[in-house]
Amino acid sequence: MTAYRPPASPETDRLLREPVFVISPIRSGSTLLRLLLDGHSRLRAPHELHLRRLEVHPTTKLSSEAMKDLGLDRADLEHLLWDRILHRELVRSGKSVIVEKTPANAFAWRRIAACWPDARFVFLLRHPASVAVSWHESDPSRRSMEDAAAEALRYAEAVEEARSNLPGVTVRYEDLTADPERELRRVCDFLGLEWEPGMLEYGDRAAGGLRRGLGDWREKIRTGSVQEARPLPDASEVPESLRAACEAWGYLPSRADAAAG
Repeated sequence: MTAYRPPASPETDRLLREPVFVISPIRSGSTLLRLLLDGHSRLRAPHELHLRRLEVHPTTKLSSEAMKDLGLDRADLEHLLWDRILHRELVRSGKSVIVEKTPANAFAWRRIAACWPDARFVFLLRHPASVAVSWHESDPSRRSMEDAAAEALRYAEAVEEARSNLPGVTVRYEDLTADPERELRRVCDFLGLEWEPGMLEYGDRAAGGLRRGLGDWREKIRTGSVQEARPLPDASEVPESLRAACEAWGYLPSRADAAAG
């Protein structure tokens, strides 16, 4: 496991202060959450930016030595780039807090926390079996239900590892769709922001800018209003591989508790 170091001097090496990262599985409502958050007068939540896939490579020995003499290794240079991109988007928006929600952040939480030691985290959960079904249905010709369940488990394990190691606020997709105002108030409280009713009116923000590969783009999200979540699967419908994750997140009682009951 690669160890990433924090900035040597946050005051000079980072333009951003207290960026917010949503850590979630795929197909868990992160696009809905980011559209709702982007409705706040102080929050800018752009489409998925996939920062961890942006890399910096010195192309000559001299360029590598020059950066080394400045105390910058490759990861440091990439972190400077990431910070600059997010800061640019924040300045362009005229707002004061950036929110980044790429689901693959779940696999980069250690690096994010090292890059921005003052980062804040919102953990978005969804029933793992519902994640698997949604992921399968998004492209059934390319991924079987078994493959989708395996990917849902991979994300669930990564999200839970991040949630166990980082401070933050946890939101369930099912709760967000059932009572969006209550859940958004919780997030605003965590971020030290006042609740704004306009956050719920995301229709205009959903009208454009939804692109495949950069978040959800399908008909449900394009309605511009929070849609009811699909009914939770019955316990008998949960793949065996996902039972432990469902138990850990409280979607199923643990087998020990069930036996005791």
